[in-house]
Amino acid sequence: MIKDTLIETLGIEITHLESGKVVATMPVDKRTRQPFGLLHGGASVALAETVASIGAYELVDKDSEGVAGLEINANHVRPKTEGVVTAVGTILHQGKTTMVWDIKITDEQDRLICVSRCTMAVLKIKK
Repeated sequence: MIKDTLIETLGIEITHLESGKVVATMPVDKRTRQPFGLLHGGASVALAETVASIGAYELVDKDSEGVAGLEINANHVRPKTEGVVTAVGTILHQGKTTMVWDIKITDEQDRLICVSRCTMAVLKIKK
């Protein structure tokens, strides 16, 4: 599912997946930096929504449900110019039609780079 997607393009790797928690890494390099050399806020948001989406998908009935991002916000609290960031997403609310995920993105020293909250819609699908 990841091949030929934004996940692959940005170098995002899922390193841990369990019910209600997802951990992923993303490099800070030419793919994810903005013109001034800093980690692009949009790349951080893409990482956050990826973590929430994968986590939400793991919690639904894959035969009759899908998920899609409904809303996301992010606070970029520390700049990052190189290395790797790690996103840890945990579920805050799991309802029948929505889920809310908390995502914290940190650097190699566990310093907070970005904090995000993502609301996922749970969609009924027809086969």
